[in-house]
Amino acid sequence: MDLKKRSWAEPFKIKMVEPLRMTSREERVIAISESGYNTFLLKSKDVYIDLLTDSGTNAMSQDQWAGMMIGDESYAGSENFYNLEKNVQKFYGYKYLIPTHQGRGAENIISKILIKNGDYVPGNMYFTTTRLHQELSGATFVDVIIDDAHDSQNLNPFKGNVDLKKLDSLINKVGAEKIPYISVAATVNMAGGQPIAISNLREVRKLASKNKIKVLLDATRAIENAYFIKIREEEFKNKSLAEILKEMCSYTDGCTMSGKKDLLVNIGGFLALNDFEIFEEARNMVVIYEGLHTYGGLAGRDMEAMSRGIDEAVSEDHMKARIGQVEYVGNKLIELEIPIVQPIGGHAVFLDAKKFLPHLNQLQFPAQTLAAELYLESGIRAMERGIVSAGRNKDTGENFLPKLELVRLTFPRRVYTQAHCDVLVESIYEVYQRRNEVKGLKMVYEPKYLRFFQARFEPIL
Repeated sequence: MDLKKRSWAEPFKIKMVEPLRMTSREERVIAISESGYNTFLLKSKDVYIDLLTDSGTNAMSQDQWAGMMIGDESYAGSENFYNLEKNVQKFYGYKYLIPTHQGRGAENIISKILIKNGDYVPGNMYFTTTRLHQELSGATFVDVIIDDAHDSQNLNPFKGNVDLKKLDSLINKVGAEKIPYISVAATVNMAGGQPIAISNLREVRKLASKNKIKVLLDATRAIENAYFIKIREEEFKNKSLAEILKEMCSYTDGCTMSGKKDLLVNIGGFLALNDFEIFEEARNMVVIYEGLHTYGGLAGRDMEAMSRGIDEAVSEDHMKARIGQVEYVGNKLIELEIPIVQPIGGHAVFLDAKKFLPHLNQLQFPAQTLAAELYLESGIRAMERGIVSAGRNKDTGENFLPKLELVRLTFPRRVYTQAHCDVLVESIYEVYQRRNEVKGLKMVYEPKYLRFFQARFEPIL
């Protein structure tokens, strides 16, 4: 036996289970039709393996559940707030904390504070809610990610990097005074969960400081990003995830955070800052939109679970298992020559719908179609990350046509087993075998904002 190739196992055991129900194809045909071929509109009872998102779908630990039992539900000055504040300062390094109900609450507040009408916000690829809050506050988002990020087969290990020439060009074109901050995501969701390197972050910080521009981090999956830095960036191979995370944050002025991802909770987020004046304004604004500055729309027990989740998330054993599960599925699909985004990302495997269904043009919504077909095949719920998610140009009304047209298979943390992973791979392979028979969709209902959540479709006959 080659002991170097011994089997991998999760660093936990299961203490409580939730029964799953496998539906028949006939039931799934009815369910997807009633939901307008939009997986967001499916009822969870009709889903077998739910890979729609990793946001708030994680399994909490016994320590987190124990923390829930000591929730201090005082309206003001909850003890759990101070526990969370202490851990944010310890692991992320920012001075000031504003809790919010989830990440978009933090995005809303910081956008309203920093952005003026006519501003520009550069970032390493857009994220849906982040860009919308920036636009509603009067800014134009400008993508300054490296070109490699738009190529699903490019093997650059840091496809989340900012293109410094693009960033510098924008600063020279519009003027530094029109750029309130640079928006840096770690990892980059829409690129396929791709990380940004610390070496790149340092250069972004240097260019920003030279032009007196702030840098704000979307830290939603920053610990996953830290793991990739540890295994791909030579300088950090002997550093702990906690040390890498804190250094990443040191090159930024603050962060927005959805604790529902990295921090292993079902609800919660925060805005963390170093600038006291901005913090003061945010502390006043959170009262309007979220709740008092020491609870921000959260119960005390949820803040306690999030605080404890930080300790658990920086564990290398946890992160190795979390990303290892994603890599297991990704490598199986690569072996079957099924097109996915490479390198394999942190929180999800992304199917390349353009290559999977090359006979469909982008206005036939190939990623939306593929997500529906996967559900029909075996009750697995994934989500579209392509033209539907990209939305429309706010000035012309034309559809954005992103180069990446993806189906995201997002893994909740500590929820599914390797057997579920095998079922997933087999299901995708079955759809791939009959891919030439798959027909596209047409959109029959489109909401005003974030259309991917509620849009409805019908098959093209």
